[in-house]
Amino acid sequence: MKILAFIPARAGSKRIPNKNIKHLNKKPLIVYTIEAAKKSKYINRIVVSTDSEEIANVAKKYGAEIPFLRPKEISQSDSTEMQFFEHALDWFTENEDYEPDLIVLLYPTTPFRKTESIDEAIEEILKHPEADSLRSVKLCSEHPYKMWVIEDGYLKPFVKGKDPNVHTLSYHLLPAVYIQNASIYITRPTTIRNKKSPTGDIIIPFAMDEMESIDINNPIDFKFAEMFLKGTL
Repeated sequence: MKILAFIPARAGSKRIPNKNIKHLNKKPLIVYTIEAAKKSKYINRIVVSTDSEEIANVAKKYGAEIPFLRPKEISQSDSTEMQFFEHALDWFTENEDYEPDLIVLLYPTTPFRKTESIDEAIEEILKHPEADSLRSVKLCSEHPYKMWVIEDGYLKPFVKGKDPNVHTLSYHLLPAVYIQNASIYITRPTTIRNKKSPTGDIIIPFAMDEMESIDINNPIDFKFAEMFLKGTL
């Protein structure tokens, strides 16, 4: 099978300048993801989608392909997965006559995902040919029933339950709720092309632990990751 690891890494991060190539414990952040993909027993191509020559050069140095630079107009803070998937698939069709069987989307901001988890996720979707995609998730640390919105100066429950006092219940009495963790998302080109969606309708869950789910989005996250690697937490 043609299984593509697809790593989106745009320039222009505002909260952490040059985040994707900022050194985490003496190694560019994106390299953790490239190295995990290279060790996979299923992935046979690794492509980084970036609008940055600097990121491209780092990615190439560590073994990823940069067959194209992503256009600036789909490399903004509000650009979507759908946009960069469609751009990549169209480019592959027009320039290489290549279409993968599976696209394994690996964001570089989750450096602690294990190769074993990537392979387990691939095995899981291969067991389910009816599935449109797979999404990695983790248990929510903050339950939606404990969330509020402010309306006219007063707190109102963000999610209403049958029990009006559901927000007072202990966590173990509430239903398990998961949140996507930006670690391992797998989709099929047919899902993107036919359903115009990265996920489609039939989505397999792939639960991961807190450590592999660490997602670096701000300076505090980065500092936490550094401390974790150095064993100083």
